[in-house]
Amino acid sequence: MRDAGQPTFGRQSRAGLAAAFGIFLATLLGVSAAKAIEMSAEVANLYSSVSIYPPSAKSMTVCYGFVCRRREILDFTAADRSAITQIMAAGRASAAAERAAVQKVVVWFDRRMGPILGTNKRVAKADFRYFDDKHNYDCWDTTRNTTSLLLVLREWGLLKHHAIGDPKYRGNTLVLQTPHNTAVLVDRATKIDWVVDLWPRGYLQPPDVMTVQKWVTED
Repeated sequence: MRDAGQPTFGRQSRAGLAAAFGIFLATLLGVSAAKAIEMSAEVANLYSSVSIYPPSAKSMTVCYGFVCRRREILDFTAADRSAITQIMAAGRASAAAERAAVQKVVVWFDRRMGPILGTNKRVAKADFRYFDDKHNYDCWDTTRNTTSLLLVLREWGLLKHHAIGDPKYRGNTLVLQTPHNTAVLVDRATKIDWVVDLWPRGYLQPPDVMTVQKWVTED
């Protein structure tokens, strides 16, 4: 486990420069763009907007403290990979089973990182109004972390029935629906988008998994 450091406020304005530097550094190291982890522009923006690197098959940046103001590097151990692979093996039979397995992987992640970050004290639907950023995720943090987990699963060849979709957003103040966002899986067979949304749930509770069509109507 490595401390990724805590950025100063206003750093998001340098996201483009950080992304350009990352490409330049990769070129210097002889890493071609084709070998970089594949993602859409919308997914890539989750990382560049807070000046962090996307996940790899070996590690990911874990965001917490609201909009990734606090962060920690999770270096996946052999035991981590074995545990996740075993969880996902139960989901090979069908898309529904795979979504259920992904839920369990997110719970595994919550348990894995909770004692390290202090997020084992986190609450459902946390935001700045709770005045406890050091123990909580906001929905930006959970969207980034869950998307990172999904990318790692794909890199490990553990997603059989789903692709990774762009994050989805909702919010309509006219009907008192607060702004919110989430990570998304796309069923390869049906092309239906499914959310994997940890933010509405407390510590060690399974994330919401439902169609985007249903999710956008939720409060």
